[in-house]
Amino acid sequence: MQFEVWAPQAGRVTLHHGDATRALERDPEREGWWQGEAEAADGTRYGYALDDGPVLPDPRSRRQPDGPDGRSAVVEHGAHSWRIAWAGRPLPGAVLYELHVGTYTSEGTLDAAAERLGHLVELGITHVELMPLCPFPGRHGWGYEGVSLWAVHEPYGGPAALKRFVDRAHELGLGVVLDVVHNHLGPSGNYLPVFGPYFTETHHTPWGAAVNLDAPGSDEVRDYFVGSALAWLRDYRIDGLRLDAVHALRDTRACHFLEELSTAVDALAAELDRPLFLIAESDLNDPRIITPRGEGGLGIQAQWNDDFHHALHTALTGESQGYYEDFARSPFAALAKTLTGGYFHDGSYSAFRGRHHGRALNRARVAGHRLLGYSQTHDQVGNRAQGDRLAATLSPGLLACAATLTLTAPFTPMLFMGEEWAAGTPWQFFTDHTDPELAEAVRRGRRREFAAHGWAEEDVPDPQDPATRDRSCLDWSEPDREPHARVLAWYRQLIALRHEQPDLTDPDLADTKVAYDEGQRWLAFRRGDVRVAVNLGKEPAEIPLGPRHARVLAAWEPVQAPGTDGVLHLPGESGVVLLQE
Repeated sequence: MQFEVWAPQAGRVTLHHGDATRALERDPEREGWWQGEAEAADGTRYGYALDDGPVLPDPRSRRQPDGPDGRSAVVEHGAHSWRIAWAGRPLPGAVLYELHVGTYTSEGTLDAAAERLGHLVELGITHVELMPLCPFPGRHGWGYEGVSLWAVHEPYGGPAALKRFVDRAHELGLGVVLDVVHNHLGPSGNYLPVFGPYFTETHHTPWGAAVNLDAPGSDEVRDYFVGSALAWLRDYRIDGLRLDAVHALRDTRACHFLEELSTAVDALAAELDRPLFLIAESDLNDPRIITPRGEGGLGIQAQWNDDFHHALHTALTGESQGYYEDFARSPFAALAKTLTGGYFHDGSYSAFRGRHHGRALNRARVAGHRLLGYSQTHDQVGNRAQGDRLAATLSPGLLACAATLTLTAPFTPMLFMGEEWAAGTPWQFFTDHTDPELAEAVRRGRRREFAAHGWAEEDVPDPQDPATRDRSCLDWSEPDREPHARVLAWYRQLIALRHEQPDLTDPDLADTKVAYDEGQRWLAFRRGDVRVAVNLGKEPAEIPLGPRHARVLAAWEPVQAPGTDGVLHLPGESGVVLLQE
């Protein structure tokens, strides 16, 4: 078997495989690379020693059976027999479901999660979006401090379990999206700096030195991240990748890393003859990210749209702290702006940032499905001090309004696991760091962060306490009892309507027309012949929809279609979807 590793600063590289060792030789064709042949099979443990240093895992390790600090293991991807042929499932028309493997079930494994995929099919989901799977210290964590970006966290079941999960999802007609983190790696088990200039002090991010995308040595670093992305799509038959915090990818080169990545993914899609896509998380509000490369953009197919979330959240809750400040002044106006223009900050002044922010989308060129809309995500729930969901403070009626807007908006909708039945369980920040000093630093940092926002330190859950993770696991007995069952039925009905009504997946952002009353707390919008209205106030509202005859497709509370006067009488804390004929 061929072994190879990039270690440009090493004077000697030794391969340790099984109980044997072998000195690698410099690759005459590739500067900084070392290579050599050795006996190995699927599961063989191995690692590399640089000069007189310790044996370290392979930066391109496909498996870390003993955790991030242990030796790597060979994975023979070709040995897996896929059960079905999969033609792929593209992003347009999709309904995504964000899922954390470690808390979707109490078992916290990919196999256990696969057994619950039938629930998503019944719900009407088209793609399940898995939070990061790369190895991280301990058993439980969010996954955003992973290392070994080509491997699968062993406590989740490792590479074989991910293949079984994807196979089962595809068997049920579900696409699979994987959240990947290219902007930083975890501090524990991260040996990349020993091998080469994977990081640079030229730029800095909230996590320290930036990933090296433009300094000397960056060609190989970029290839490392592109290669990792392609491996997920090729070796595991993943359908799309969610790219974490791309605004932290600091790159001054003429061809931005995201453009290079999107080019490579499109080429792989053509080679495999199935659709593949990338979804960026970005707070830049820069349309170039989701503009095709042929039109001067970076070619990413879609992005999370936090502006829609923030506008909806402030309208529902009245919260105005932090980044909600800009949206809370006139939340219904902010919601209307995002529904028609995608971004709220489109070059406007942001008081939270103390400057102007963003750039307007060209609605004639940017399809609505390129923006993901949601009322909750792992970030927006888990980064609250107590990990409280909307269901912790809002009535079932207001939760129904949130679902109505999310699932009928001109964006690709995404749900956060458990949202569909108003889960009563929180989703808190939890870690399982094996380094006592790092564990204590995370614990203190979390409490200090929320103490600055008025929380008592004793009210902030200890991330290292196993009970924090246990509290965050979904309770699968809830969907069978009220009020959860009613909320779940509403989500199913709305998603079914989205699949049935072509106007609800129309990509034309400019076709959405919105009316609202900030004081009366109602908002209505039109998409083709579909009319959607929500009343977030406690009192009934009279909403003028126009004289055309309409029939009710779905209503949270009993409601009559508008009469000849065109006025809809909508009960408080309720939503309705109508079809004009």
